[in-house]
Amino acid sequence: MNFYFDKYEDRKPEPPLPHNEWRELLWQYFAVIALVVGAWYITWRWTSSLNYDALWYAIPLVIAETGAYIGLILFTFNLWKVKDTPKQDPPTMLSEVIAYDISKDRKINVDMYFPTYDEDPELVRLSLIDAKNVLNPMGVNISIHVLDDGSRDSMKQVADEEGVNYITREGNIGFKAGNLRNAMEQTGGDFIVICDADTRPLPTLLEHTLGYFKDSDVAWVQTPQWFFDIPEGKPLDQALGKYLSTPGRLLGKGIQKIIGPVQIGQDPFVNDPKMFYDVIQRRRNWCNASFCCGAGSIHRREAVMEAALKSYAEQIDADVEDIYKKVKKITGESKLDESLLTLIDQQALLNNEFTPYRFHVSEDIYTSIVLHSDPDRNWKSVMHPDVESKMLSPQDLLTWTIQRFKYAGGTLDIAKNDNPVFRKGMSLPQRLMYATTIWSYIGGIWNAIFLTAPLVYLFFAVSPVQSYSMDFYIHIVPFLLLTEIAFMIGGWGLAGYPSKASYLAFFPTNLRALWTVMKGEKISFPVTPKDRQEGSFLHLAIPQTVIIVLTTIGIIYAWSQYQLEHPSYDINGVLLNTFWGLNNILALSGIIFAALWKPEKEQEEITAV
Repeated sequence: MNFYFDKYEDRKPEPPLPHNEWRELLWQYFAVIALVVGAWYITWRWTSSLNYDALWYAIPLVIAETGAYIGLILFTFNLWKVKDTPKQDPPTMLSEVIAYDISKDRKINVDMYFPTYDEDPELVRLSLIDAKNVLNPMGVNISIHVLDDGSRDSMKQVADEEGVNYITREGNIGFKAGNLRNAMEQTGGDFIVICDADTRPLPTLLEHTLGYFKDSDVAWVQTPQWFFDIPEGKPLDQALGKYLSTPGRLLGKGIQKIIGPVQIGQDPFVNDPKMFYDVIQRRRNWCNASFCCGAGSIHRREAVMEAALKSYAEQIDADVEDIYKKVKKITGESKLDESLLTLIDQQALLNNEFTPYRFHVSEDIYTSIVLHSDPDRNWKSVMHPDVESKMLSPQDLLTWTIQRFKYAGGTLDIAKNDNPVFRKGMSLPQRLMYATTIWSYIGGIWNAIFLTAPLVYLFFAVSPVQSYSMDFYIHIVPFLLLTEIAFMIGGWGLAGYPSKASYLAFFPTNLRALWTVMKGEKISFPVTPKDRQEGSFLHLAIPQTVIIVLTTIGIIYAWSQYQLEHPSYDINGVLLNTFWGLNNILALSGIIFAALWKPEKEQEEITAV
């Protein structure tokens, strides 16, 4: 069976970013200066710059700037330094990975889980074939299991043909988390490798990761997710040549000689996760705060079960206390009799299910929080820097939106109902790292303000500051310039603008997730489609399109008013808000391109028609 990604099978992952101590010191130096100058700017904004004639506009904008500055502080802390966990040779025997004595030693048992629901069985087959090719470090026992929540005969047939274990169940309560729980009840591996249906393990997966578990406090190891099917695009000269023939090719080559290679259509959905895994997650290792992201992670069974038992007991105690208070309020009694207390205990037990993985749309990060906050055990997490598996990326804007909504909604739901920042047992650095993740999803609020703010001046000549004077530029320009320099150094080796633009354009999905959680609605558990969805997806980019259109009209209108010598428009205000608006248009245009993007083959078929 042929798949669209067959042509990418020979791709190899890039190595992790090399760590350079001198560059890290330079990053820290500029980051500190940028934060100090930023504090100076924010203080000035609140105390000396507000336009008191338009506080309805000035206050929301300065609040947004303050929120973004707080996010900048947290992100700087997140990126502060690299401290990789030392690698060790893989173990063989159980005694090498536990802290207590056992009467009879044996070889380590590893279970590899492939949860699936409705994915193409032939797609899962590819994952199973690669799993069987994983090198067996020191002869440990490896068992591969297909966890089929779809109970499909075709999936069972594939599992049988590949010689792996097939596990299914009645119903699919708890979705993926419930699927994993069911599998844990039927298997007994010392370590569990969590994969998605499309996760293709590389041969070195266990050879390079099991050694971390020689430290008996290591609960899980997360490896980077690598999407090997990301479109590579076309060089600028080829893309322009398609529409402008020879002049286009010459123009494209000339531009690339000046600014370097430009690929049109490369990674239209900004799916490359290198910034997240190689920078954000990796730099949480130093304070034991990298969290689990599901696929490509290896878990110590003992840690998962122990944390689950404690979490189960804590939840029952909390429910008992809640029911106890409600009954006392109804009866008016200060003390309840023993029989009623027994009934309350029984009701609390009925209200809760024991599950190693919390029934939640973000069960992976939830498990991380439970383990990191265990006050009785110093459970550690490891972000392994090297890619050890390959996966499929979203190939259309609908799939991309579903995935991002799950990420945002799941994290915000945890923040609302069991916020790790206030959970007992975590260190201050761990709390700050989790706060960084949560704050980034709240950022949709100020991103929406930043995108719409220039429209107020462009259409109505209303400024959020008293004037666009030299004092304004003296405060804002050094802050913006130093911030750009600092993060360019901090993320050296990666293009930072696509990630920033994608984050800005993400605001409608972010706001929808925030609103859903605030209303108390549950975030759904849809399976992320593994095939490209057909159809037009421009409707998913309506908010971004509206802002682009309004900003374009606003820029034309403001300049026309200035040319007509309208007294409310001055050159500084028009120039600044034009530049601001153009930056917003550029940032949002990527999502429009993603909505219209089609694979190269489809584009050729459309052109032929």
